[in-house]
Amino acid sequence: MQSQHEENGIVTLSVEGENLVKDSPLYNEGLRPTRKSEHNWTSYNFASLWIGMCICLPSYSLAAGLISLGMNWWQAVSTIILGNLIVLIPILLNSHAGTKYGIPYPVFARLWFGSKGTHIPSLARGLIGAGWFGINCWFAGAAMDTLLVAMSGWENVPGHLGISFIVMWAFNVYLAYRGPEAIRRMEFWAAPTLIVMSLALLGWALTAAGGWGPMLSAPSKFTTTSEFLTVFFPALTGAIAFWATLALNIPDFCRYSKSQKAQIVGQSTSLPTTMGAFSFIGVAVASATVVIYGEAIWDPAALLAKFPPFVIFLGTLGIILATVTTNVAANMIAPARAIENLVPRKITYGMGVLITGVVSLLMQPWYILDNFGNYIFLWLGTYGALLGPIDGIAIADYWFVRKRRIHLAELYQVDGRYNYRGGFNLKAIWALVFGLAITFACKFIPSLTFVWDNAWIFGLVISMLAYTWLMNKDQTLVSETEYKSITNKAIEAAK
Repeated sequence: MQSQHEENGIVTLSVEGENLVKDSPLYNEGLRPTRKSEHNWTSYNFASLWIGMCICLPSYSLAAGLISLGMNWWQAVSTIILGNLIVLIPILLNSHAGTKYGIPYPVFARLWFGSKGTHIPSLARGLIGAGWFGINCWFAGAAMDTLLVAMSGWENVPGHLGISFIVMWAFNVYLAYRGPEAIRRMEFWAAPTLIVMSLALLGWALTAAGGWGPMLSAPSKFTTTSEFLTVFFPALTGAIAFWATLALNIPDFCRYSKSQKAQIVGQSTSLPTTMGAFSFIGVAVASATVVIYGEAIWDPAALLAKFPPFVIFLGTLGIILATVTTNVAANMIAPARAIENLVPRKITYGMGVLITGVVSLLMQPWYILDNFGNYIFLWLGTYGALLGPIDGIAIADYWFVRKRRIHLAELYQVDGRYNYRGGFNLKAIWALVFGLAITFACKFIPSLTFVWDNAWIFGLVISMLAYTWLMNKDQTLVSETEYKSITNKAIEAAK
């Protein structure tokens, strides 16, 4: 039976296919494959999505923070651009699956970990997304608190910073609750607005510091190559890990793409360029603060506090807009879908949003942002080591093991091939353990600490190789002959 239909590289369930799975406990409206009419995202939608996500407080702080760690402006910007070019590769590789089959990340993960094992990578990604959600809300809350202090006696209110944080948290949760289509519409107009505001910030720094010369003249604090590399590799891992979360759950967005070309062009032209440009702005402004105030200020709220009330008002609006465009798209959809996937018939996307919001509070974003060391080395470095192996397994499974051939309906069947044994693919679990254990062990071996400093890359490669080897000739693979028997190819039929 031909349970799926392929047209112009997009695979959807046929009527027969939908009838096979519509009553399955693994199927609901949020997790089902997208239909042909829902593949409506253009290159501009993807470009505006990434522009909105990249222009955010954490990316500004990442760039500015590298100045405080001792890098000069070009070392910091180059590190971030290199990290984003590296992470763009797994983003595009995993985007292909989402675009072709219209499946969200938790369903995609059923391929590698099984119908129950999917909760391992889904909740790992979701937990990190919840952490990021809290971090962005804390940035926005701090900005709003700065505005209120500057314009009133707000500083006399007990717990005023905490109140501002909770207000921004609730606002972000409300917007996330409205769903992915609302995000697409919001990003459409938010992206150009954020570009204008970013250029205005750069203009202020350029004027206040007295030109490019004084602003970018601060030398590197590293006197030897060894000193530089000690900071460079963890910083590079941090730059990669910054979007390693999206490298996993990018199918959540690409499942709506009109074509492979639309998502490839939109993402390739926007991610590295926007991160590079906004990182330069962050670096330039942080360098300017050294000239103007005698110290590198990497916290936007702390910098905002030095301006007049009207400028603080405009800056706060910009920070809120930047927070929302990033937070809802990048940090809420994945954990909400992961929670929904736990019990698809009982938990909705909206319930997943509310649960994620509570978890983000429990992760204490105020501690993560207490100092830049926590942000780069504790937060980004640690979760990069976790997500690298999962990225490696995802890429190996779709490209090397299955060769892009999936039986779509069986992803939603409790007795389908992707159930493996008892719902778990033990081979994927072992591949994950290998990637995590080897990189973590190297952290405690002086001569091999460079492996831990580059844990995302090493973990990805180790788990990718292990998974490819373990899954060789696995019984769940779909052969080319079987794929043709279950797939109705409209284009070939028309010819």
